[in-house]
Amino acid sequence: MKRIGLAILSRAHLYSQITIDQACKNPNAEVVAVWDEDPIRGKQEAERLNVPFYEDLVDILALDTVQAVVNNSPTYLHPQVLIYSAKAGKHIFTEKPLAITVEDADMIKEAVEKAGVKFMISLPSRTLPEILFARQALDQGLLGEITAIHARVAYQAALEKWFLRDGITWFGDEKMAGGGAFFDLGCHGVDMLRWFLGEPARVVALKNNYSKTYEVEDHMSAIIEFRKKAIGVIEASWLEEYGQTPFEIYGTKGALTLSSPSAEVYIHTKFFKGNIEHNNLPVASPSPVDQWLESILYDKDTSTILQDAWNLTQLLEACYTAARTGIEVRL
Repeated sequence: MKRIGLAILSRAHLYSQITIDQACKNPNAEVVAVWDEDPIRGKQEAERLNVPFYEDLVDILALDTVQAVVNNSPTYLHPQVLIYSAKAGKHIFTEKPLAITVEDADMIKEAVEKAGVKFMISLPSRTLPEILFARQALDQGLLGEITAIHARVAYQAALEKWFLRDGITWFGDEKMAGGGAFFDLGCHGVDMLRWFLGEPARVVALKNNYSKTYEVEDHMSAIIEFRKKAIGVIEASWLEEYGQTPFEIYGTKGALTLSSPSAEVYIHTKFFKGNIEHNNLPVASPSPVDQWLESILYDKDTSTILQDAWNLTQLLEACYTAARTGIEVRL
């Protein structure tokens, strides 16, 4: 079987090495070219992968050897990169989030749908055994009606000044990144809550910049009421050197707690109370990159779809609007 020809579009994202490595290891794909908005970085990556570097995005997308693209560009470039890729008929894998604004997300969504290409966004939380277990617990009604979810995601990016390093300073630039800790990390909690609780109804939020390391916020919290009346609380921080990042689900018949990075699962219901052994959790789903490549070859379903990517941008924009204005945002 002929392998899918991939173009790597930028190495700007902090997690780009993960997706590129996954693409390179997949036997159904072959990286054939690299483009980067930073020519120096792009040439280095092309040399590492032993493929040609292209300075012009249009030129790399015109290659017949390229059937699909892996986008790791800064978020502000997503509309240009993804719309051009869709119009060129290339299947698309992209880092999250889809775009900074709903207006841009609308344009990307329209271009992808019109082109009919396979699309996937990188939201690996949906592939984890502990998250799949939580989803099964909700689907089976083990916790009853869900009333509240608390999600916290954090690491030490402000304390250790990660984004002052060359090549990733855009993470601390609001115009390029869209926001700070919440845009970077909170998006995982936003996606999980939207997946578990459905349509949001209204949002209030607070953000702050404790460290002053960057111009963007280093910690932020949002409270979201969903149309089913469940309330979600999402916290994101670049100020945590140590400690757990819990994901807590509360229902009318029980509660479930996931603790990261240990991936421990604790459930408390009328019938069972205690930790779930790792060997009793669901098997992890294939990585988002592998799912995407399988969808191209065999038209298989993926753990996220284009609408999920749009939903993420919609709720992120609402959270930031609420935090910036101090006004409740209704959706």
